[in-house]
Amino acid sequence: MAIKKGDKVKLDYTGTLDDGTVFDSSVHGDHSHPLEFTAGAGELIKGFDDAVMGMSKGEEKTFRLTSAEAYGNYKDELIKKLPRKGIPEGAEVGMMLGLQGPDGRQLPAKILALDDVSITLDLNHPLAGKNLTFAIKVVEC
Repeated sequence: MAIKKGDKVKLDYTGTLDDGTVFDSSVHGDHSHPLEFTAGAGELIKGFDDAVMGMSKGEEKTFRLTSAEAYGNYKDELIKKLPRKGIPEGAEVGMMLGLQGPDGRQLPAKILALDDVSITLDLNHPLAGKNLTFAIKVVEC
C-alpha cells in the first residue's frame, strides 16, 4: 500500500551532508529505532515528507534536498548581539543554547562570542544553508 497523507509511517534513515558527514540517523547499533511520524502532517521538513509519499513497506530510496527545501538558506540577519543577562554561567563559544521564542517554540542558538556584557548568537538552524541527502527504508506504513 502506497503512503498517503495521514498515514502513520515508521522508517529507518541516515542523513548526510554533501561531504558525506552523517548528521543524523535512526540506526545506532543496539539503540536503533525507526523514525515515526504522520505523513503530510508537517511533523518533518516538507521535502522529506514529500519524498516519502507514494512509497511502500520495504521500499528504499535515496534523495537530496537543497538547503531551500530543508532548513532554508543561511541568513546573516539571524546573528544577534544581546545583553549577557540571563545566560548561564559556564557558557562558552561554540556551545548550543535552547531559547524559547515568543510563540513558545524552542529555538537552537549557537554562541559565537561572549564577554562580561554581551553575547553574540547565531539563530540559524544548525543545518541552515546545507544540502541534505537521506537514505531511507520504509519499515511500516
